[in-house]
Amino acid sequence: MTQRVPTARVFEPLLHPARYKGAWGGRGSGKSHFFAELLVDDHYHNPGFRSVCIREVQKSLKDSAKRLIEDKIQTLGLGQHFEVQSDQIKSRGGGVILFQGMQDSTAESIKSLEGFNRAWVEEAQTLSERSLALLRPTIRSEGSEIWASWNPRRKVDAIDDFLRVKKPEGSVVVKANWRDNPWFPEVLNDERKLDLEKYPDRYDHIWEGDYAKAFEGAYFASCLLLVRQEGRIGRVAADPLLPLRAFFDLGGAGAKADALAIWIVQWEGQTIKVIDYIEGVGQVLAYYVNELRRRKYDRAICYLPHDGGHTNAVTGKTYAHHLYEAGFNVEVISNQGQGAAALRIEAVRRIFSRCWFDEAKTEAGRDALGFYHERKDENRNVGMGPDHDWSSHGADAFGLMAICYEPQAPDSINDLWGDMDYRSASRSQVTGY
Repeated sequence: MTQRVPTARVFEPLLHPARYKGAWGGRGSGKSHFFAELLVDDHYHNPGFRSVCIREVQKSLKDSAKRLIEDKIQTLGLGQHFEVQSDQIKSRGGGVILFQGMQDSTAESIKSLEGFNRAWVEEAQTLSERSLALLRPTIRSEGSEIWASWNPRRKVDAIDDFLRVKKPEGSVVVKANWRDNPWFPEVLNDERKLDLEKYPDRYDHIWEGDYAKAFEGAYFASCLLLVRQEGRIGRVAADPLLPLRAFFDLGGAGAKADALAIWIVQWEGQTIKVIDYIEGVGQVLAYYVNELRRRKYDRAICYLPHDGGHTNAVTGKTYAHHLYEAGFNVEVISNQGQGAAALRIEAVRRIFSRCWFDEAKTEAGRDALGFYHERKDENRNVGMGPDHDWSSHGADAFGLMAICYEPQAPDSINDLWGDMDYRSASRSQVTGY
């Protein structure tokens, strides 16, 4: 039996056998349509084939690709070869297509997929590292394949890290966007043009498959867009005669602790040189001390938020004490009180035009700034202040820098060293906490 299915040229590499197949990019590329057609075609040519369509979260079949696959079966004129049931689709020779969410799956519950020939992960950008680790060894029959289609969000998302960064042997991955789709509908093209005109800050993510730089209600999206347009992202070197400043947002130790974020900056005249960004989750303070030393920031002045002066119940010491004992100059910034988050946001907006970012070393931090957004009551369309998520730690540390920022206008090189002497002397203040 033969079945001719028109296929966009960009997907041709995915027509050949491969353990892992991936297609990533923006809207309108036809990624989901391609994989749905390929799945139907595989079942048509291989009696007894077993496949599963995966999502990280699937509360009902309405969240699955079931309707799309049903439409493809009818469009290709193969209705007589399939039996569509309420929760699955059966094919000739005992074949079956199932639909499953991974979020609540366990190593035991997913064993039912052993021996399956295909697993297609839709919206794979949401797939967790845990789910990917469960799925890969489960789909293990001879000649089995794992497919993924997604619109990238972050470089650290599990599927991006696996298929685009690690690039395992036996994987074929293609980038597909709207211009690669020969059947791209005019109505969708009108929507694309509208986004390009009205929402340029999110256009590249939605339509070109770039990593998400902004979120709905993002506080600093337009600021970052202007930074890129003005060419203020590149190589930024530290001036050896100026003090380095490290601005912290404090986290904690343990797997469920908040992230700890550090921005390394220099204030040079009216310019803010944003040199580096450090972030970690669940690490003890010694990890960040070693990281600062490894990156040669051991003379940096460390600015801590007010909780840096709070005593640890175990050690009886503060973050400030620990950093002081490690040889750093330390300043603890007092609490800005009620409305502190709003004050930080406005301070960042005021100083953003002065900022120059090192492209390579601040990428993760800029991702956090671009994603930092307002939490909304969707029912009332009311803003509820900044959302506390992965992006808030880097944004809060940057906000602390903006609150503390003072334009530097030294009259001579002696003034620079005098400033450093003052900062060094201020270390003795830590003993008062």
